[in-house]
Amino acid sequence: MRLLVLLILLLVTACGARLGGPQLKACPAIAVLTGMTIDVAPTVASRYDRLDVDVCWDGACHTYPVPLSPAPTPVAPSCTGTAPDDACAARMRETGGKVGFVAIPGLPAAPVQVTTAGNTITVTPSAVPPRDPDCGSGGTQAHLVLDERGLRAR
Repeated sequence: MRLLVLLILLLVTACGARLGGPQLKACPAIAVLTGMTIDVAPTVASRYDRLDVDVCWDGACHTYPVPLSPAPTPVAPSCTGTAPDDACAARMRETGGKVGFVAIPGLPAAPVQVTTAGNTITVTPSAVPPRDPDCGSGGTQAHLVLDERGLRAR
């Protein structure tokens, strides 16, 4: 008898949640990572295989390794024609520069001090909105450039 009462309560609760409760929405499994991208210019890229980045805010500093990969750029596409059914090929080529991204949990959308490759700057990361505003919050990101003049925000 207790099992029957429990089953009825579960069914009523489920029906009530479905009728009067908030509607569930399927969200894409795409996240906005919180962290920093560093572009290393071709003129200095040969000096670095990876960077160590010190990031400081609210009186605490954290060091993060940033693996670097060859930086790509798109090459003009080649197409078989201009009709909607024609095919195009997209290609990438290396620029000679390098690029890396480091995830930084808790990175605020407020000024932070960043030190890498002997350069220190203050940068304010930006809050990146989610793809769908009904699917939770986005992340906070900064984009930096390291070139022959030093480190700067992009």
